Amino acid sequence: MSERGALRAKLDKLVREIAKFGLVGGVGLLVNMAVFNLVRHTTEVPVVRASILATVVAIACNYAGFRYFAYRDRDKSGRTRELTLFLLFSLAGLVIENGVLYAATYGFGWDTPLQSNVFKFSGIAVATLFRFWSYRTWVFRALPADAGTGTDAGTDTDAGTDADAGTDADAGAGVSARAGDEAVQTAEAILERAERKAQGGDPVPAAVPRRR
Repeated sequence: MSERGALRAKLDKLVREIAKFGLVGGVGLLVNMAVFNLVRHTTEVPVVRASILATVVAIACNYAGFRYFAYRDRDKSGRTRELTLFLLFSLAGLVIENGVLYAATYGFGWDTPLQSNVFKFSGIAVATLFRFWSYRTWVFRALPADAGTGTDAGTDTDAGTDADAGTDADAGAGVSARAGDEAVQTAEAILERAERKAQGGDPVPAAVPRRR
């Protein structure tokens, strides 16, 4: 694949990821705003506490959407680690989201229903950028690319071991063959000496076979 083709493939993948993230986030936004306004208009809970409660409900909804839809193809091996990181980053997003509303409500006194909804939405928008980065980078990690190097390395190692074993076997066979030749030469020398002695000739020292 050319460099331009690889870049295009990465961009297409990122666009699909953003679309899925946005779809899950959109559902979470509706849940968040619905719970916020329900609590705000039916109870005496203060506006920021109502917002925090709504955010917690939306976080639970978002996890199901991210895990089983947006990032269902990501690594699933460490579910405890994944859930722990998700809760930590979601808590940070909760602080960002409700910090904006808190500043508007208690810092500037903008606490009408319309203003509360505007700054609630603004806080969600800012927190969503943080969540997108943190979730895709740390929580729902991409699986590593399959590589055949491990298998190849194992095959090469086995092949090398077999080759070494074969070489050692050949070397051992050579030593055994030389030892056999020396034994035969020694036996022939002893027989020749015995024949000379039987014929009355001067005994000749047995020839010691020369090592090769």
